Amino acid sequence: MAHWFHRNPLKATAPVSFNFYGVAGSPAANKICNDLRTTRARLLEMFTDVTCNAEMMKSATDAYFSLLQCFIVSLDGTTQDNKMRYIQNFKWTDTLQGNTPSAQQDAVFELVSMAFNVALWYTKFASRLAGKENVSEDEAKVVHRSLKVAAGIFKNLREAHIPRLITPAEKGRDLDPRVIDAYMIQSQAEAQEVTIARAIELKHNASIVAALASETANFYQKADHTLNTLEPEYSGKWRKYLQLKFFFYMAYAYCYHGQTLLANDKCGEAIRSLQEAEKAYSRAEELCKDYRHTKGPGTTAKPSEQLFFLKLGGFIKNTLDKCQREGRFM
Repeated sequence: MAHWFHRNPLKATAPVSFNFYGVAGSPAANKICNDLRTTRARLLEMFTDVTCNAEMMKSATDAYFSLLQCFIVSLDGTTQDNKMRYIQNFKWTDTLQGNTPSAQQDAVFELVSMAFNVALWYTKFASRLAGKENVSEDEAKVVHRSLKVAAGIFKNLREAHIPRLITPAEKGRDLDPRVIDAYMIQSQAEAQEVTIARAIELKHNASIVAALASETANFYQKADHTLNTLEPEYSGKWRKYLQLKFFFYMAYAYCYHGQTLLANDKCGEAIRSLQEAEKAYSRAEELCKDYRHTKGPGTTAKPSEQLFFLKLGGFIKNTLDKCQREGRFM
C-alpha cells in the first residue's frame, strides 16, 4: 500500500566558521574546530542529498554531535556549564514561520536545532520510501523504523535538551512544546499506518485492523488538538492534514469493525458501521479539498487522488454492498 504524508520544510541555518582566534591556540584545539566546521557542513549537505540513507545520516550525525559535545559537556565531570558553551552564535529558521531566523549564543541551541532537522529528515526519508506504489516488506520496516527514530528524537529533545536552553522557546516556533509534541505524535501515528498496512497484507483478523485504525485516528486527533492554540496562518495547512487523517482512519476502523460484525452474523449492525465509514470517508474527502486550498508551509498535493485514499473508498463501497446483499438473505 502506498502512503502519503504531509511534510513541513526543513530548517535553514547560517554558516558557522568555528574560528576562535586567541582561544583555540593548540594544534589539537584547531583540529577540533576544523573538524566541527567540516562535519557540520557535511551533515547539512546530507539533508538535501537524495542518495542519503539512514546509515549515512546516522554516521554524519554521530560525527558532528560527538564533536559538538566538547562545547556542552563539562570537562571536569561536574554539573557546571562548559565554558565553551556560549562562545559561538548560531542562527536557525523555523519550519512553520518561514525565513526569519532565531539566534542564540548557545551550543545547546545548535544541538537542539540540528537534531530537530535530523528528525525531520527521517520523516522525509520515510515519506519518500513509503510513497512508492509497491513497498517491499524490507522497505516497510525501514519506513517504520525511521518514523520511530524521528519520534524518539523529538521526545528526547522535548524532555532532555530544550529545558536546558537559557533563552526559553519562542511561542509558536519549532521548539514550542506544542509544536514539537505535534511532530512527535504525528511520527508515531504514521509509523502505525505502516503497521496497519502490514496487518492487512498478512490478512490479520478484521477486529485487530479496526483497533489499530481507531488508535491511529486518535493519535492524529491528539496531534491536531495540540496545535489548536497556534496561529492558523502557520498551522492551518498542517492541521487540515491531521484532521483528514483522523477521519480517514475512523473510516478504516468503522469499515473493519463492520466486517467483524458481519462475520458474527450481525448484519444490521454491520451495515450501520459501514454507513458510518462512508460518512467519515466523505468528511475526509472534504478535508482533502480544504488541504489543497489552504495556504501555509508544507507539501502541495492532492491527497484524494493518492492511491491509499482511492483504495479505501472502493473497499468501503464493496464491503457495504456485501453487507446489504447478505442482509436481504437473512
